[in-house]
Amino acid sequence: MLNKIKLFTACTLVMFSCKEGVKEQASNELVKAEAVRPNIIYIMADDLTTQAISAYGGIYKDIAPTPNIDRLAKEGMLFQDVLCTNAICGPSRAAILTGNYSNINGYYKNESGGKFDESQWTFPQEFQKNGYQTSLFGKWHLGTEPKGFDMYKYHNSAGQQGHYWDPVYNENGVDVKEKGYSTNLSTDFAINWLQEGRKQDAPFMMLLQYKAPHRPWEPDTKYETLWDDIEMPYPATFNDDYKGRELTAGDTEMTMDYFSRRDMKLEEPKNLKGKEKIKWAFYGAKPGEIVQPEGMNEEEGRKWRYQTYIKDYLACVKSVDDNIGRILKYLDDNGLAENTVIVLTSDQGFYLGDHGFFDKRFIYEESLRMPFIVKYPKLVKAGSKNEDIISNIDFAPTLLDLANIKTTQPIQGVSFKSNLEGTTPIDWQKGMYYHYYEFPYWHHVQPHYGIRTQKYTLAHFYYNIDVWELYDLEKDPQQLNNIINAPEYANVVSDLKSQLKELMKKYENDKTLADFRVITDKDFGSIVDHQDEETSVQDILTNK
Repeated sequence: MLNKIKLFTACTLVMFSCKEGVKEQASNELVKAEAVRPNIIYIMADDLTTQAISAYGGIYKDIAPTPNIDRLAKEGMLFQDVLCTNAICGPSRAAILTGNYSNINGYYKNESGGKFDESQWTFPQEFQKNGYQTSLFGKWHLGTEPKGFDMYKYHNSAGQQGHYWDPVYNENGVDVKEKGYSTNLSTDFAINWLQEGRKQDAPFMMLLQYKAPHRPWEPDTKYETLWDDIEMPYPATFNDDYKGRELTAGDTEMTMDYFSRRDMKLEEPKNLKGKEKIKWAFYGAKPGEIVQPEGMNEEEGRKWRYQTYIKDYLACVKSVDDNIGRILKYLDDNGLAENTVIVLTSDQGFYLGDHGFFDKRFIYEESLRMPFIVKYPKLVKAGSKNEDIISNIDFAPTLLDLANIKTTQPIQGVSFKSNLEGTTPIDWQKGMYYHYYEFPYWHHVQPHYGIRTQKYTLAHFYYNIDVWELYDLEKDPQQLNNIINAPEYANVVSDLKSQLKELMKKYENDKTLADFRVITDKDFGSIVDHQDEETSVQDILTNK
């Protein structure tokens, strides 16, 4: 009997030991799996455009190079055809977070667009749910509290646009005024979190979203006079006369005539307060208000405004590039570079004097195309390029795919992980659907929708006009010739309209023009509930 008990005890101990061994092995494998899950750093500058990045070439590449962004391209993949579904800050951010078009996520426009619906799913929530440490630093600009972040610190002044100097940040629900330059500060917060704020043994996903180079383009002190002694080159379409596009491109408030005194860095009179202060600063943003030094003629004034603008804009980009260099150095110094996915992008493109414009909004190339670069040594071939049509609703599913995170959430976008690996799926999208809703404030750009393929852009401007435009991007890459009525393109127009209709059905936005106009006219509310010195600007510009 005693021997049987000893035998039972021994077997039990062996079984227990085996189970513990299996548990320990499983635990070790889980730890290893956690260790190899990639970290994600998503860097988004506001209003950054391909023309300002030297890796994309262009007229500024030798004057204002971006070596750290270029390094990402050299060590990763540079995308040539990443396109924005609605080229304006808030709606683009909502599309990126949800993987869905404006008509699904509910965020159509910046002005009178209300707040982002915080109850809906966003990709950071999925990362957090799957064991990632998550953080957000910089610009949020969606009104409601960020969800899915263990730590956040976002710009919370000027209607959440933020200020370049001594900005107010919302730090996990508490407003904190910081001293310094915002591009440097947001990076400081990000690096501090990487060093001290996160657990070192778990993967992380961080959004670093700079205010720069958004209007009013205020450079860091050290770069304020960087290009004072040179004349910047002018884009080839700087003197566009808008022939054949008079009611669309030719009827805006975003030409070189619409820079304000604040944009042009004129010295403000002392003792101005309240509405008078805003009125003085934003003089120039309304029709008929021209800001320029006395004695200049019309052409001299136009060039002076461009030179002031482009130098300030590119100086802001220089600080963004410097700070991306700081992030890269941190990853290198701490052995994180190999297992970290770095994305560099913007919320849309921007005009740097192209077509005589600043700002964005149009389906035209400069605002439609987003800079997009991905560095991930384990997957992405260094120095590679991609020319597939990808849109901002595709970001969320791709980031999840790279982290091997499965979700049951319905998402309109699709993962382009395979494209990152160098293989384009046979059934990859050949065209993308675009829709812009806001009018007339700001910039008086007609609401329009359209389709962009690799060869053509077809757009319908519909709010208080009924105008179609077609551009052959191979023959007319600068989009100067609207060929919608050219007989030889009749079949092309018919085919593109058919494709456009199918895309509108696919993305559940095949509404009537009357329905679309209701969205433009509807006041969804303000992005913020409190007034500050910036939130009354609309009253000044619309004579309320």
